[in-house]
Amino acid sequence: MTSNAESGPASGNSPVGASGPTKSLWLHLLRVSALAGAAALVVCSVIALPLNGAKGALSSTFGGVLVMLFFGISLLVGHYVGRNNPSGAIGVFVATYFIKVVGFAAVLFVMGTPAWLHERWFLIGAVSAVVLWQAAEIYGFSKARLQIYNDPETKENRDA
Repeated sequence: MTSNAESGPASGNSPVGASGPTKSLWLHLLRVSALAGAAALVVCSVIALPLNGAKGALSSTFGGVLVMLFFGISLLVGHYVGRNNPSGAIGVFVATYFIKVVGFAAVLFVMGTPAWLHERWFLIGAVSAVVLWQAAEIYGFSKARLQIYNDPETKENRDA
């Protein structure tokens, strides 16, 4: 079977040129996700303030910040490990997740519930941050350019 399609111009010969892999994928995901999580915290705090005062706003912010720290640590670990061992980044990412779950649970257990904490707004802030963080992370991964093959080195690539 043969194709009747014309070959067209060679890849990379257009004014735009060929695109490469996303530089610093993990830091890009951290930036996009942190912005989304911060937006969730602002919205929750603005809603909580007139309903339950500063206690509600602070509680929603505290819940969201804990979530953002939890997820942010993984992305930073992925970035630092991924620079030297890209294929091992996911494994370290998973191991870090387990350590964080145990660590955050221990901290929250030892710390207990502060007197100023409004439980409902804490939960709303945390859930809002999780949902928007994960949505932004999925969006960031969907837009990432991951190089699958090692392109052969050409003279043009070395001179650029």
